[in-house]
Amino acid sequence: MTDPISDYLTRLRNAIKANHRIVEIPASNLKKEVTKVLFEKGYILNYKFEDVANHQGTIKIALKYNPITKASAIKSLQRISTPGLRKYSGIATMPRVINGLGIAILTTSKGVMTDKEARKLNVGGEVLCYVY
Repeated sequence: MTDPISDYLTRLRNAIKANHRIVEIPASNLKKEVTKVLFEKGYILNYKFEDVANHQGTIKIALKYNPITKASAIKSLQRISTPGLRKYSGIATMPRVINGLGIAILTTSKGVMTDKEARKLNVGGEVLCYVY
């Protein structure tokens, strides 16, 4: 697989469209950090890392839905930086997703964080995806 983050986002999108409650994804350190950011910002209900000896393990993500309308908390997941075309952003050109209503997830020298946190720390980095 050439793009594990794209696979991660696609599995989440497919599970949301099929109205699944839980989705299982092969784990990596970057995927774990992206999952933590999604949980902190309230886009997913819960997550659990399952490590298996001599294997990469899995991430189980409980998706969040509105109890009345059954609409997902995640409306859109869009991959921005791909292996063939990396998108880096400095502090001056930091993206604002839907004028601040969504988040952009970045990998920076200080870890994986949202665009708002990166602005506060005055760091730039690679823009992984947009979530809203």
